Amino acid sequence: MAENLNRTPLHAEHVKLGAKMIPFAGFEMPVQYATGISSEHRWVREHAGLFDVSHMGEFKVAGDGALEFVNHVVANDVSRLEPGRAQYTVMCQEDGGIIDDFLVYRFPDRYRLVVNAANIGKDFKWIQHCLAEWGQAGIELVDESDAVGLLALQGPESEAILEPLTDLDVSAIKYYRFAEGRVAGVACVVSRTGYTGEDGFELYCTAAAAAKLWQALMQAGAERIKPIVLGARDTLRLEVGLALYGNDIDEDTTPLEAGLGWTVKLDKGDFIGQAALLKQKEEGVGRKLCGFVLKQRGFPRPGHEIRCQGKPAGVVRSGTVGPSVGQGIGTGYLPTEWTSPGTEIEIVIRDRAVPAEVVRMPFYKGGSVRR
Repeated sequence: MAENLNRTPLHAEHVKLGAKMIPFAGFEMPVQYATGISSEHRWVREHAGLFDVSHMGEFKVAGDGALEFVNHVVANDVSRLEPGRAQYTVMCQEDGGIIDDFLVYRFPDRYRLVVNAANIGKDFKWIQHCLAEWGQAGIELVDESDAVGLLALQGPESEAILEPLTDLDVSAIKYYRFAEGRVAGVACVVSRTGYTGEDGFELYCTAAAAAKLWQALMQAGAERIKPIVLGARDTLRLEVGLALYGNDIDEDTTPLEAGLGWTVKLDKGDFIGQAALLKQKEEGVGRKLCGFVLKQRGFPRPGHEIRCQGKPAGVVRSGTVGPSVGQGIGTGYLPTEWTSPGTEIEIVIRDRAVPAEVVRMPFYKGGSVRR
């Protein structure tokens, strides 16, 4: 393992549990435990899993003009947020390409941007650049990533596990809402959000307290909870059609092409990428990100060629065999005329063209998430 990789505050817990560790987004992260990805995946669907997502980045934006500045940087309308609410958004370049996708949390006195781990440095430099051009004094921008620990408790039994450990009424925390309180004696921001399609919570605490919180949750969950890592996190999110930055979206894709147009509020006022996205909406997109299922056995992987009527039409962006759906599934950008559900395509796997069909996402529709 490369010596220059970062480690989360829970690294020792993963090693103690025998996790297979790999480089991921600049961190040494666990990819699976001995039971395997499919077993971990199904456990989250049926019970509850505990994820270490402390590699994610957290930026604080505060001060006079913070709302206006954040709204200028992102495509969604942050002015719609009341304190205690979170919002999914994208941050674009001037040409509409996606720099990152992330959550914005509104506190009474500040905003928190929770960004993808691989993009922490890039995102912070971009926002610093935007702030310099904004030119308004009094806005505070701080990278708090190293000081924050983040655990995700996901699955239909999550609320029952969390409730006895906290002074908060967790049943009152609705989807994409959050509250501040203590969990197992640890000061936390408790957010009803996640990346699995299941009901659950993301728990923000200090990095120093992350191990204590992890151990308390594992002990309280007893037979209902298991530690879950990167491999299952990816299959869970893909089954419910959630985008992964670097696979499904990147700087060469726009939110309108990626099916994320609902995160773009073109009429909210000036924001970075607005002109390009307005133009693209008026002219129409030439390609769209769509889901597909294999009609025969096969394992689609990122980079596999997609063919329409025998001709190259794109590549697989995300792909797996979904443990909950029992078949090969994936995503890819296709010419718009080939993106209607039911369209027959082919995925080239090991030099064999495997029949597939375009479908509407999500692939798995039985999640317990409460909206």
